[in-house]
Amino acid sequence: MKSTIASGRLRGKIALVTGASRGLGLAIAQALASEGCHLVISGRNQSSLNKVGRSLERSKIRVLPAKCDVRDPLEVEQLLATVKNQFRRLDILINNAGIAHPSLGVAQLPMDSWREVIDTNLTGMFLVTRAALPLMKRGGAIVNNLSIAAKRVFPGSSAYNASKHGALGFTNTLREELREQGIRVIALLPGATDTAIWKTLWPEATREKMMSPKTVAEAVVNALTIPAESTVEELTILPSAGTL
Repeated sequence: MKSTIASGRLRGKIALVTGASRGLGLAIAQALASEGCHLVISGRNQSSLNKVGRSLERSKIRVLPAKCDVRDPLEVEQLLATVKNQFRRLDILINNAGIAHPSLGVAQLPMDSWREVIDTNLTGMFLVTRAALPLMKRGGAIVNNLSIAAKRVFPGSSAYNASKHGALGFTNTLREELREQGIRVIALLPGATDTAIWKTLWPEATREKMMSPKTVAEAVVNALTIPAESTVEELTILPSAGTL
């Protein structure tokens, strides 16, 4: 993949991207790699991560594929221990891991589906962030991928909506707690993006009107590379075609 981003703005930085084996996480990892970031990429499928890792290494950076289920506190602690052992620090954390559930009303939604979405999208973000903070210093940045569902309501997506609304509250709290430490916290709120999550959310959705993951990834990198005395607190990106 050839990036249109100018190369080298994040050269030598260490970034962790969760949910990096496909979709928006993969696109963000590719964009960071094109800027010279060394990467730790995580997900639940080691084979997929290894394949992505080999492709990213073409950018002449270090890539560490590390299997991790963000719902599991022990696996998260091991992931960040690996980051510490290999790199000693973490400059950028991209909390991207997330799932959806089929469109079902509250009365029909199984408890297992509710728990899986909340545990992945909200609790997983908390667990990874908590474990990562000891490795982060002034000048670092955390990007939480929340979706526009953090501020809007979509019928049939109660667990997904709740997880994203909760994650926005978590992100806003984290930002205030880290201001004095000089760690920037960015809430990423993309609208409809052409990724595999739509197979679960809305299989009949019109993909042609959606944004590409690369578009969102480039906006994330641009937000990360603005001067240190400034920050992007919320990054909202929507398809120019409007609501699907």
